[in-house]
Amino acid sequence: MKPAPAKEKPGAPLSLALPGQRFVARQPVLDRSQKVFGYELLFRNGVEDFFNADPELAARSTLDSSLLFGINTLCADRRAFVNCTREVLFKDLITLLPPHQTVAEILETVEPEDRVIAACKRLKEAGYLIALDDFAPNDPRAPLCEFADIIKIDIQATKPEERAGMMRQFSSPTCKMLAEKLETPHEFQQARDMGFVYFQGYFFCRPEVVIGREVPASRLHYMRLLELVSRRDIDMRELEKMLKQEASLSYRLLRYLNSPLFGFALEIRSIRHAMAVLGEREMRRWIRLVVTVGAAEQTCSELVLMGLTRARFCELLSDRLHSTSDLFLLGLLSIMDAILEVSTVDLLKQLPVERETKAALLGEKSSLRPLYQLMLAQESGEWSQSADLAKQLRLTDEEVANTWWQALQWAQDATSGC
Repeated sequence: MKPAPAKEKPGAPLSLALPGQRFVARQPVLDRSQKVFGYELLFRNGVEDFFNADPELAARSTLDSSLLFGINTLCADRRAFVNCTREVLFKDLITLLPPHQTVAEILETVEPEDRVIAACKRLKEAGYLIALDDFAPNDPRAPLCEFADIIKIDIQATKPEERAGMMRQFSSPTCKMLAEKLETPHEFQQARDMGFVYFQGYFFCRPEVVIGREVPASRLHYMRLLELVSRRDIDMRELEKMLKQEASLSYRLLRYLNSPLFGFALEIRSIRHAMAVLGEREMRRWIRLVVTVGAAEQTCSELVLMGLTRARFCELLSDRLHSTSDLFLLGLLSIMDAILEVSTVDLLKQLPVERETKAALLGEKSSLRPLYQLMLAQESGEWSQSADLAKQLRLTDEEVANTWWQALQWAQDATSGC
């Protein structure tokens, strides 16, 4: 599916998903530097068939969907963690995916019988990585540890002393330990100090807010630019002046505008030229993009992709929802607290954001709150909640899935030069 061009109006018609199109979410797996190592893929097969009652169907759908969508698009050349049941292992279905990019994640329900051990040997010989999901003390899958490249431990379901014991017993240069279900930066720090190598959960979306701390001086300029392009009326001369004060942002903006993403016949040579060609609405969007990328240089790179995907998703639905609000800004601000390392309350105090957007971001009653919740549900693969919210907004599940897919592709294209 071709991503919508950047110049497309947010209300442009959306092509519906093909019959049988799958629904996909992904959760990043980060390394100790909070760089993305891979993604665990979460799929739903069809509109009505919630396959969570049938893990076998879930695994089969994941394999098929990975091939359908293109694993490179879903995972951006990083590892894909794919859940494996015993039947998937027995029938070597995982070998449909490329070994250099795939992690076979063996579920906690798989018993280490002879056929499972034989399947693990075949996968290892073929070059696949093997992960053991939800590993616990006295886990019956211990015989599979000799094949494991990664062992995943649920932080919320284990005690610190249990995790320490498993670390001593199983961690090695050839077997890395992964801490999952991390919810806060503090939990990430604790797990990293314990020796975990990989980390999973949405801890990186939550800023470590220190009461009374001001926005770091190095990021004040980004805040001022974001504030300027959030005003109802933009002073274009002031905007040009502020952009020129930050050479890296000006350079990045001109690189974007001269990239194939735009396809302008003439080269954009200056900020003033860009303003004349793009117009006010497009300048708002692309300055927000470069501000986001610039402000996030010292934070997790996944935040940028996540923020732009959210922003584009909301923007693409704006006309479908008959909304006059700036929905691109709604999606973007949902992650800017983590990027700028300030609380959402402090962030919104400094930006001229309309009441409905502000209320939605603060968890208060708002006409935009259902869209905000839909965005989060679609991102995390909460399929039942996503379906309920889509129905509330008079959207079909196919529209939501197709729009999210377009938004993800657009965000990846927009950040490919970062």
